[in-house]
Amino acid sequence: MIQFYFNHAPNPSKVALFLEEAGLPWQPMPVDIRKGEQFAPGFLKLNPNGKVPLIVDGDAVVFDSNAILLYLADKTGRFLPEDTPAARGALLSWLMFVASGVGPFAGQAVHFKVYAPEPVPYARNRYDFEARRHFGILNDRLADRPYLLGERYTIADMAVWGWARLVPFIVGDDTWGAWPHLKRLVDEITARPAAQRVAALRDQYVFKTEVDAETRRHLFPQNEPRAAAAGA
Repeated sequence: MIQFYFNHAPNPSKVALFLEEAGLPWQPMPVDIRKGEQFAPGFLKLNPNGKVPLIVDGDAVVFDSNAILLYLADKTGRFLPEDTPAARGALLSWLMFVASGVGPFAGQAVHFKVYAPEPVPYARNRYDFEARRHFGILNDRLADRPYLLGERYTIADMAVWGWARLVPFIVGDDTWGAWPHLKRLVDEITARPAAQRVAALRDQYVFKTEVDAETRRHLFPQNEPRAAAAGA
């Protein structure tokens, strides 16, 4: 049985969606990052980067959400495009587009809007602009096809869904009107039974939500030396 280390953030949610779509048996291994559980020695031995998601599948240990999606798709033969070089190239390109662009820029947009200890207008503008640009590229891609790779629902769409379902939180409540094709995809996936089961995990596994001193120490350790120096 696959051990799945997770919380309810966008990246673990992509993996949860695949597990539910494929009907794979999995053992829940919740990790409360606001309590610092990702820094437990046993977890760091599995993932030195101290991040979720992570899966343990027998002898295989896989971290990074898009790597996990690709591993599970190859393992099961599910949610992949046609078996051609062109289709494989497109899959890898869009999967990495999410991994290297959509996720990082969206995550930083939220960080500087919500969690930065002081306003940084340049950073907010930079990451908000790039998050919007990436969502716009996805929207344009979906203008003439139902899914990112064409007629097939694949792990690339799951990767997009993890982040794009949070568009209003990431860049504002009034933004969906600019990206109707992306919203169509998000709404379609969200309505799937597997996605509904992923949503239900929020009621089954409750994680800390407070952003208190403990949370800041675990999530934003870069501020700790500054705080110590200020008090010296």
